[in-house]
Amino acid sequence: MITYATDVSDLTEDDLTGFFVGWPQPPSPAQHLAVLRGSYRVVVARSGGTVVGFVTMISDGVLTAFVPWLEVLPEFQGQGVGTELMRRVVAEAAHLYSVDLVCDDDLRPYYERLGMTALTGMILRNHDACGG
Repeated sequence: MITYATDVSDLTEDDLTGFFVGWPQPPSPAQHLAVLRGSYRVVVARSGGTVVGFVTMISDGVLTAFVPWLEVLPEFQGQGVGTELMRRVVAEAAHLYSVDLVCDDDLRPYYERLGMTALTGMILRNHDACGG
């Protein structure tokens, strides 16, 4: 059974393994934990005691929010975990004007099924910032 929680105070770096598959330079476990603890909103999915997914949101708390990370362990993908994580984090931001995210083109249909609309955007990535 998958459970969901917003409290990440008990997480450790050891709880956060197996994520960021395919990333050219994934964040270090210390960076990953710091991001979870520093996010405006976070929802973590667990199976038993194992973290199997998470979503993070950053926000001004007034009108806008951004979802930088939605990750589900490969063996738990396709089971609705990511959808439930998104449903929960967006529900917590229902009072905001917009919730934005950036995704690769192949993920657009997934987010469109969640009610999001594709827009054109720009991004600057520094792969050297991760993993350190």
